[in-house]
Formats: sequence, structure tokens, C-alpha cells
Amino acid sequence: MIQMKYAKLSALIMFAILAAFIAQPAYGQSGGGGESAVPFLLIAPNARADGMGEAGAALSDDGSASYWNPGGLAFSKGQEISITHSNWLPQFHLSDLFYEYFAYTQNSEDWGGTVSGSIIYLNLGSFERRDDQNNNLGTFKAYEFAVTGGYSTKVTTDLGLGLNIRFIYSALDPNPSQGQGIKGVGSTVSFDIGTLWKPSSIVLPLVGDIEDRFSAGMNLSNLGPKITYIQKSQADPLPTNLRLGLGFKIVKSEFNNLEAVVDFSRMLVRRYPQVMEMDSTGAPTSKVIKSSYVDDLPKSLFSAWGSGGLKKVTVAGGLEYWYGKPKLFALRWGYFYEHPDYGNRKFMTFGAGLRYDIYGFDFSYLSALEENHPLSETLRFTLLISWGGEEQEE
Repeated sequence: MIQMKYAKLSALIMFAILAAFIAQPAYGQSGGGGESAVPFLLIAPNARADGMGEAGAALSDDGSASYWNPGGLAFSKGQEISITHSNWLPQFHLSDLFYEYFAYTQNSEDWGGTVSGSIIYLNLGSFERRDDQNNNLGTFKAYEFAVTGGYSTKVTTDLGLGLNIRFIYSALDPNPSQGQGIKGVGSTVSFDIGTLWKPSSIVLPLVGDIEDRFSAGMNLSNLGPKITYIQKSQADPLPTNLRLGLGFKIVKSEFNNLEAVVDFSRMLVRRYPQVMEMDSTGAPTSKVIKSSYVDDLPKSLFSAWGSGGLKKVTVAGGLEYWYGKPKLFALRWGYFYEHPDYGNRKFMTFGAGLRYDIYGFDFSYLSALEENHPLSETLRFTLLISWGGEEQEE
């Protein structure tokens, strides 16, 4: 009987590598399998926010807001298409490892808000299928995708609220093992809820009225049931994530605008390690006293803070400068920080953007602060097409 264990092993190895560099806070400490599945849902989907250190919860003026904070789309106008491409983990030099993102948003007074839709696709590459005698049985492709639909509306003049629903499909090995009928494939659904506050006027002591320079956002994403690949008892949780963002327009003039943003992000997944029996010397034996398990929602939203606490909070921040009226070109810089005990990712990002008529183009470059890091030299390219909306106020 032919077994597909080599194929499954190859896909799972690639999955582990991706997890280690896409969402290290979730995978670095568990000691087995990682704290969550489908980490591709945590990849920054657009070059603009990526150019600012992967901070986007307090921004609200492009289609990618459905990812960063669906509440921000309540302030959008007209329609927009956003398309992003990125060769993923370029240090591996794998041409078939890439990420694609497509989003569409449309604001309508008849609907009282904005509807949005997006597709995320991550191609994990091709793998060989081999039997127990190491005979080549051909190749297969591993991939993951998510389809999201959302609706956002203004609760008050200054406060937007957005909801998303998402279908997730993960095919690490789409071929069944002969005699077993089991595939390395799983699917599930998830939900997001986000809100953005953009006050038109704030009076600060000793400063006065800063008008509409400040914004604050919150997004709780990937709320949903666990995803099962083989056995329900071994199902893995989704990468439930809490993101808080602040934005402030430092310079706001006719031709020059400078904005600073910062995001605080925390995974809300709690996995408990396996407990082994100890012998008389204190060394672990092969007897399992308690198997590893994961808290279900909504308990994990609270219990997750008991592991790592605030140390698992990542900090992302950046600056964006725009010149022109209307906005013509942009320069961006950002920095991302993660605690050394929970991933230790540290990198800078740089970006630029152009706008002309209904078209926009953004690009970003990631520079890891260590040699040969798989994320280093990651490039993202985003094409925007916006029409039907009013020119945004400067």
C-alpha cells in the first residue's frame, strides 16, 4: 500500500517555515505545531501600510481597510479596486512562493454605508509525492486562500463600525493517502469587527483645537471555529488577533502633509503544552499525563493574556509624507518590533506612492535588522483604481 507521508511531510515543513516568519508570536513558543493555523491571514496585504512598518488600523482611505480595520471603510467614498502582489520569503529564491491580494469597495447612500469584498491567495509551491520506496509519483501544489465580504457604516458622524465574514480554505496536501482517504485540507469561517473614531474636533489643554488631525481604530479579527485537517480532536485555532491603532497628522497644509501612525497588535490564542510524567531524577518519561490543548473562543480572548502578557504585543509604527494638491506622490518609513522572547522580529520598511487621476501605485521594501533573514528584501506592489468619490480633504 502506497503511503503519501513524504508529500505530507514536505507540505507541513513548508507550512512550519512560513509560520515561523509570518506570525512568529504564534509559533515560536508552543514547542509543537504552533499556536494557530492559517498564518497567511496575518500577512500585510498592501504596500502602503507595509511601508509604514505594517501599521494600518487608524488609516481609512483605501480598500485595504477591510483587512486592517473594516470600520474605516465607513468613511470611504465612491468605489475602489486594490491589487497587491508579493514574492514571499525572497531569501528562499522560490519563484512559486507568492502572495496575492484583491479588494473591492463601494460606498452607497442607498445602502447607508460601504460594502467590501476581498480575496487573499498564498501559493506555497510544488512538492513531490513519493511512496515508501522513495519512488517519484508526481507533484502537487499546496496553497491557501480566503474570501471575505464586509459591510461598514457610520454609527455617528465621527465613528465608523465594520463587520467582515470570511471563508478560509487551506490545502497543504490535496491528495488523499491511499487506503486512508485523508487529505491535508481544511476549511472554516471567521468574523472580524472593527471600529474607527475620526473626531472632527478635539480641544486639548494648552494646545487648543487640533481639529480633524487625530484618529483611533480597533480591529478584532479571525473570530471563528477551529480548522480541522485530519482529526477533529487535533483541530487548530485561527489566528485571532486584536489590533489597536492611532494616527496623527503632524503637518496638514495645501501641498504638504505628514502623518504618523502606530499599531499595537496581540494574538489572542492560548495553547497549553503537553505534560509528561517525570522519573526519580526529574527527567521526563514517555508517559503523557496531560495532552496539549487550546482554549476555545470566547475564553481564549481573556486566557491568552495569561501567557506572555504584554510581552506578546507587537509594535508597528511609521510616517507618511504626501506632496501635491491633489496628492501626487508619497514617501514612507516604518519600524516593526517584537519582544525577543516571543519571535524577536525587528525590521524597517520603506515605501513610496504615486497618484494620478483615478490611478494609484504603491511599493514597499522590507529591510530585516539581521543577515539572511527570510523576510529581508521583501517587495510589495499595489495598484489602486478609485472612481466616483469626492476628492479627500487635505
